Amino acid sequence: MAPQLTVQVRRVRAHPDPLPLPRYETALAAGLDLRADIDGERVLQPLERMAVPTGLALGLPAGYEGQVRPRSGLALRHGVTLLNAPGTVDADYRGEVQVILVNLSQEPFTLRRGDRVAQLVVSPVTSVTLSEVEVLDATARGDNGFGSTGR
Repeated sequence: MAPQLTVQVRRVRAHPDPLPLPRYETALAAGLDLRADIDGERVLQPLERMAVPTGLALGLPAGYEGQVRPRSGLALRHGVTLLNAPGTVDADYRGEVQVILVNLSQEPFTLRRGDRVAQLVVSPVTSVTLSEVEVLDATARGDNGFGSTGR
C-alpha cells in the first residue's frame, strides 16, 4: 500500500447542505472525485465551456501538485470533458479549485449540485534545473515527431 499523504482542505463558502469532501470511490482508485458546488442547475450547451466551482481550496504540501482530470463516464455518456486537462493545482495556490468543463456533444448537458465533475490526483513534482547546450544527446528516434513512433 502506498504511503498516506495529508492534504489540508478548506470549504470556501458555507452552505446549509454541505457536499461531502472528495474521496476515493474504490479501494485502489487513483483520483478523488470533485463535485459541482453550485445551487440548483446549470445547463451547458453544445460546445459551451464553464468554470464549475468545487467549493474547496487545497493546502498541498511542497513538492506535490493536484492534477484535475476528466471523468471517463461523463465523457463517454455525455460528451462532457475538461479543457486544459489535466489542470494543475500548484502547491502554493490557496484559491478555490474550479473545473473547466466543455460540452463536446450535440445535446445540452444539465449540471446539478453535487454532480461528480472531475477527479483529483495528487502527485509528486520534480523540480529541474535547465542546462542550455548546443547539441543534445543522440537517440534512435532523433527529431522524428508526431506519429513517428507508430511506423
